[in-house]
Amino acid sequence: MLEIQNLSVDVGGKRILNDLNLHIGDGEVHVLFGANGSGKTTLFMTILGFPDYRVVEGRIYFRGIDITGLDTTERVRLGMGVSFQHPPEIRGVKLREVVGLLLARSGGGDPLLLARRLNLSEEFLERDLNLGFSGGEVKRSEILQLLAQNPEFYMFDEPDSGVDLENVELIGRVMSEMLERDKRPSERRKSALIITHIGYILNYIKADRAHVMLDGRIACSGMPDEIYNHILKEGFEECVRRCGGDRCER
Repeated sequence: MLEIQNLSVDVGGKRILNDLNLHIGDGEVHVLFGANGSGKTTLFMTILGFPDYRVVEGRIYFRGIDITGLDTTERVRLGMGVSFQHPPEIRGVKLREVVGLLLARSGGGDPLLLARRLNLSEEFLERDLNLGFSGGEVKRSEILQLLAQNPEFYMFDEPDSGVDLENVELIGRVMSEMLERDKRPSERRKSALIITHIGYILNYIKADRAHVMLDGRIACSGMPDEIYNHILKEGFEECVRRCGGDRCER
């Protein structure tokens, strides 16, 4: 689904990503950990093709296609979708309008039926996009838009931050359904990359692999529960120190 080879990226003339490699197969869900400033969001923006994130070395392949030089619109049309941590407020654009347009592109449907899956009311759909939304409402709105878009590859930027535990459970359950985690591995077609700082979302989504970013590169990879437990007990750098090659020690 996604192959990143030897990727180095500059932002504002400063090197942020350094020789980064990542492979996400069809039907796989990967989790990305890392301290603030480690390069997680830069990786997301680069995968999406935001112009301020300049690829100086390496390639990005999506579904076998070299997308390194494609703009964001072309990448989304190929099957990418993203839930932003801090999406912009857009006055005058109703959430229902956005969801309706996404549904029209993905095969149709009723915005209200999707909204109810996330405990969002009909009145909520009539609000201006993200204007005055609480933290939990922003996250549920972003997940709602992804439900309507129905991409092949999902990117979630900290879906569990700034959200109370009840909403984390709801968001996690819906994400798990979106990613077909109830199916056998051979039957799953949706893939995802999830950034999480606090790791609560892992209580509701069984990920296949976890990675830790440090200084703009993937410093270690392994089983999600093992890596997360190391991070909780010892922090990011100690977790990386304990990782040998591509496997995290118990």
